Amino acid sequence: MAMLNTVQDQIGRMSAAELNLVVESIKLRRTFLARETTNSIVIGDKVQFNGGPKHGTITGKVVKVNIKTIVVDSGPNNWKVSANLISKVSELESLFQSNK
Repeated sequence: MAMLNTVQDQIGRMSAAELNLVVESIKLRRTFLARETTNSIVIGDKVQFNGGPKHGTITGKVVKVNIKTIVVDSGPNNWKVSANLISKVSELESLFQSNK
């Protein structure tokens, strides 16, 4: 947490040009993480993501893998979700959730 406070302090002291460089670096990192996730997920994998306060945690099966998004079939709905928001469900978690 101390590192985050230091980063926030440094951001507060940056010029507009420096901020633009930081924003570009963040975008590149997000793209890298999304591609890393899409490379590790294949059609048929069980995944989960947060559907917001209205839907809660959504669990479903991967139907399609795009460059930055993943299409998840949760039963009644198909969701097109950013790869950054998805996590794989392990076999043990999958068994636990089906027993609820």
